[in-house]
Formats: sequence, C-alpha cells, structure tokens
Amino acid sequence: MRAYYLIPLLVAVAAVAYWLLAKEAAGAVMLLIFAGAMALMGWILLPTLGDVGHTAPIDPDFEDPGR
Repeated sequence: MRAYYLIPLLVAVAAVAYWLLAKEAAGAVMLLIFAGAMALMGWILLPTLGDVGHTAPIDPDFEDPGR
C-alpha cells in the first residue's frame, strides 16, 4: 500500500525536472498540485481499501419487471 505514494513522489520529481528544463512555472505548479492531490487521496482513501461493508440481503421472491 505504501508503494502508492511512489507515484505522487515521481510526479513531484517530474515537476521539478520540468521547472529546471523548461523554466515554465504554470506547468510545474500544475504537476505539483496534481502530486499533492494524489498524495492526499491516498492518505485519505487507501486506509479504507480493504473495508467491505454489509451488503443487502438477496430477496428470493424478487422478479425483475423488465424481463
């Protein structure tokens, strides 16, 4: 699961390389914001990856009216 954080890190490295090679701030900032958003998503959502909630019981008498 921690390997997921490698992706935002690589995007941040790409942002730094982009800034150093192209000297274009807008693209570097957008890449950094994207890397931050990916890291935030992973920090919030990855701990819940294995959680499976209760499912609704199956009604054996249900008949689909569309069939």
